[in-house]
Amino acid sequence: MKRLLMVLLVLVPAILQAQIGLKGGINFANVTKVSSINNNSRTGFGASLFFAPKSKGLFGFRSEIGFSRQGYSFDTNTNTGNVNLDYILLPQLSTINITRFFQIQLGAQMAFLINSKATESNSSLGDYGKLMDYYNKFDYGVAGGLEIHPFKGLLIGGRYNLSLGNLYKKLETAGPGSMPPSFIPDVNVKNNVVNLYIGYHFVK
Repeated sequence: MKRLLMVLLVLVPAILQAQIGLKGGINFANVTKVSSINNNSRTGFGASLFFAPKSKGLFGFRSEIGFSRQGYSFDTNTNTGNVNLDYILLPQLSTINITRFFQIQLGAQMAFLINSKATESNSSLGDYGKLMDYYNKFDYGVAGGLEIHPFKGLLIGGRYNLSLGNLYKKLETAGPGSMPPSFIPDVNVKNNVVNLYIGYHFVK
């Protein structure tokens, strides 16, 4: 929470001088390939509020705050199921305006886990509910994407987010003598998400 407040304080001056926009779309989320759980991609959604200082040159900047639902599906020898993870995202992106119709975005991203839930179809428990103790609450990574501006205000884009932080805590921190659920692999994994979106930029 302290990290989030510090970031917001830094962003406030830029927000006051920025043009504002909204965007939302679909996520195709997964974790780095883990053969032990035969993981597959999971469909979710994302929505963001973004701030972009006015720029008519080649280079610009964009700050965002948004919500992202992601996770993965798994299939082990004994169970199948899904893991859902909800994050607050804070991407900070440099933009390259190839023309007024086309933009490239590259930068860094922080993420804060606010909810987690998993289900196992063959488990006697069925639904594990919240499993926050197993996850690192803070994540970080890189992001890159393309955005098209077909006419004033409207935007269509795609972005790839790759986490550099580990999704799960070390298993020994989950509690003495506790056994992790079967959907938690015995290696560190990282989030990766493809987001396709549409939005509107409120041009001043």
